[in-house]
Amino acid sequence: MYSYNYTYDYPSSAAGAGIFAGFFTFFMILVVIACVVLVYIAQWKIFKKAGKEGWKALIPIYNTYTLLQILNMEPLLCLLTMIPFANFMLGIVMNVKLAKSFGKTTGFAVGLILLGPIFQMILAFSDAKYKQLPSSK
Repeated sequence: MYSYNYTYDYPSSAAGAGIFAGFFTFFMILVVIACVVLVYIAQWKIFKKAGKEGWKALIPIYNTYTLLQILNMEPLLCLLTMIPFANFMLGIVMNVKLAKSFGKTTGFAVGLILLGPIFQMILAFSDAKYKQLPSSK
């Protein structure tokens, strides 16, 4: 006459997924911060090799302005970085000129375009020497 209903609440799989997502997000944020720091260090060293102050690599628009000076391009071209398609094309031209200014090949320029942070670190920490390109003004 008595009915016993035995139920057991299992931990929700959604809670486990939420904990995993939280740890994964935290880990990915740490990876992104580490990559950003490495890119800033690489740009700092590239600027130093080119005879500019390294701290200029840390300021967002000013670093593009300084890089254009290093590449002997018109510094006011940094205004093109605000125009959607033009900034993409300017980035390609700048990476090709950056590779040439350190005596690297077109293949290295393609590497700079496709895998910029890795090839910037290679450029910064290798024995590549900066040579000023002729002015394109």
